[in-house]
Amino acid sequence: MPLPPLPKRLGSTLDAQSVRATNSSKKTASAAKKAAPAPKPASVAAPSVPVSQPSAVATAEVQTTTPAPAKRTERRSTPPTSAAKKPIRSSKRNQAHKLFVLDTNVLLHDSNSLFKFEEHDIYLPMMVLEELDHQKKGMSEVARNARQVSRNLDGLVGDNTLDHGLPLNALGNIEAKGLLFFQTEAMDADLNVKLPLGKADNLILNVVSALKQTITDKDVVMVSKDINMRLKAKSLGLLAEDYLHDQVLDDSDLLYEGARALPDDFWRKHGKKLESWQQAGATYYRIHGPICNQLHVNEFVYTEGEQPLYAQVKEVTTSTAVLATIRDYSHHKNNVWGITARNREQNFALNLLMNPDCDFVSLLGPAGTGKTLLAIATALTQTLETRLYSDIIITRATVPVGDDIGFLPGTEEEKMAPWMGALEDNLEVLHLGSNNQKGGSNNSSTENSRNSTMELIRSKIQIKSMSFMRGRTFLNKFLIIDEAQNLTPKQMKTLVTRAGPGTKIVCLGNLSQIDTPYLTEGSSGLTYVVDRFMGWPHSGHITLQRGERSRLADYANDAL
Repeated sequence: MPLPPLPKRLGSTLDAQSVRATNSSKKTASAAKKAAPAPKPASVAAPSVPVSQPSAVATAEVQTTTPAPAKRTERRSTPPTSAAKKPIRSSKRNQAHKLFVLDTNVLLHDSNSLFKFEEHDIYLPMMVLEELDHQKKGMSEVARNARQVSRNLDGLVGDNTLDHGLPLNALGNIEAKGLLFFQTEAMDADLNVKLPLGKADNLILNVVSALKQTITDKDVVMVSKDINMRLKAKSLGLLAEDYLHDQVLDDSDLLYEGARALPDDFWRKHGKKLESWQQAGATYYRIHGPICNQLHVNEFVYTEGEQPLYAQVKEVTTSTAVLATIRDYSHHKNNVWGITARNREQNFALNLLMNPDCDFVSLLGPAGTGKTLLAIATALTQTLETRLYSDIIITRATVPVGDDIGFLPGTEEEKMAPWMGALEDNLEVLHLGSNNQKGGSNNSSTENSRNSTMELIRSKIQIKSMSFMRGRTFLNKFLIIDEAQNLTPKQMKTLVTRAGPGTKIVCLGNLSQIDTPYLTEGSSGLTYVVDRFMGWPHSGHITLQRGERSRLADYANDAL
């Protein structure tokens, strides 16, 4: 019986190595024929050439002596769906490759999150697209992110069909090397726990479970900012992770503090080649030693003891650093609008706030450390006395601590007035301080003078809402951003980039009082700017440690 003809596609499927193996097997078979007796017609030995799709006749009559090689397929050429009958076996090349299923809150939190997963693939369930459609209306940050995500998806899809993966770098994001898959059919999974399918989160979990049961060549991981969603996924045996690309630091304790204590043997190790000189009322030291490459420009260093030193780093190289002594604002003669520094960190903060060459200052610290008071006192001094700035602008994130009280009547400043209670309290402290210095008389002329002073102060202070900051440019302004821990990195960038020539921006906040959903100490906009501005010659940062409000507030901050 003649051998069946080889398929026409055999030449296109065999590479050079297969051809060599085929020739070798043919020679072996022919040698075996010569040595062995002629076989019976009913059992014709088939060649060892791998046949990809033999016909029915060939399957019945040909005995295969070697197993056919696996069909060569291009990696990630088909979308992961539940329609696949046979699971794909994992290979060593793509064991680290993952398929991330994104929850809706990830896309609403960061509109560019699609391009932050490097070489891994992304899968979007149909329910995620449905929730994006519900969130796209409005002028909020969430609505803007939803619209931007929809535009990104539309650009990625283009004229392509959704039955295969779409490259995520199609819009120019070269760091995204994976593929984007959409859910194109209904998917059912056998869950250990019966979940009501009327809830969007449960439908997404059902899709993740179905993908896990279908795909075996990569890990299927759900990414969500919702803690409960991740807990439900892990209880069902699914892999779940938080979206960590917005995390500036894993631990807030590692955040740059802006000041450091010098070691006890500092002068012994760094005083051998010491150079010193005086300039503009300050003493400068050029030091050499191992600590120089650890310092940052505008960082404060100090030693306490018999010969205390409080200095600021002015210049840093690989082996040298220049330190300059700072002004002592704890002395009454150096008071700022009647305010003096009560501790070391406040003294450092006043040196930054009163430095006209420092364009950006960030102050961190718990409640009662004097962040707002120091910022307003320096703003009034440099606006009304030295006239370095023309106006003071104060804004903050309008995030309530408890239930929202609803819409507020009046103009922009009247609507912002309830959010500016800290401003009123500190203005009252500053006003009373100036009255005490004048003797505290209670005659009518003095009272009228006080009222006129307060009117002048209020005329120089503008209270602005963050909702109307986009597109503005501030010239020669002293801008104070209060409660900056409630801002996202994108909102912080929007505010800081409003600064024009001669403008100083001061960010105040407490990372332990974050009220914005999905923001943590590591992903807050305040943490973001502190880390990004570290070491810039025209910026400075100080973390205030000690509360100065009252002994009751200090004890409550520690005990409660």
